Amino acid sequence: MPDMADLKGLLGSLASAMGGETGVPTGCRAVEGFELDRYLGLWHEIARLDHSFERGLTQVTAHYAMRDDGGVAVTNRGFNPDDNEWDEAEGKAYFEEGPEIGRLRVAFFGPFYAGYNILWLDDAYEHAIVAGPNHHYLWLLARTPDVGQVMLDRMYQIAQANGFDTQALMTVSHSVS
Repeated sequence: MPDMADLKGLLGSLASAMGGETGVPTGCRAVEGFELDRYLGLWHEIARLDHSFERGLTQVTAHYAMRDDGGVAVTNRGFNPDDNEWDEAEGKAYFEEGPEIGRLRVAFFGPFYAGYNILWLDDAYEHAIVAGPNHHYLWLLARTPDVGQVMLDRMYQIAQANGFDTQALMTVSHSVS
């Protein structure tokens, strides 16, 4: 499993590989009526499509906070059981269309941005489905590490209806070993 320097390099490589692609996956739409102040705070990664930059990480969380420049500070954190240590990456995000559309561009290193598209949120802002710029990047998020089966099934159905390969989603462990 990569150390923090490797993680940063991998995230930078991801952004470069995407060529700064900030679009929305084909056939998908970002949520409208988005309220950033309700979205800020800690989210737990419940399931994701596998990527080299998160491979092997458990207890993955994302924290969103306001930046002084009006953007959003992003802190992604996950536990690497192979190294027995936490990996963390800090980035920044800015709205692509306007603050009422759940569509941002996020950068962890330099000028390379990638799409961060909130495709679905429940009314309470407790569960979210987020995609990158294409169908290769998907995250199911929740405010708590445990999601009931009914909600999880609903999230999988929404992801599938948006064209994602839900069979490829991997569940993220939040158990402490």
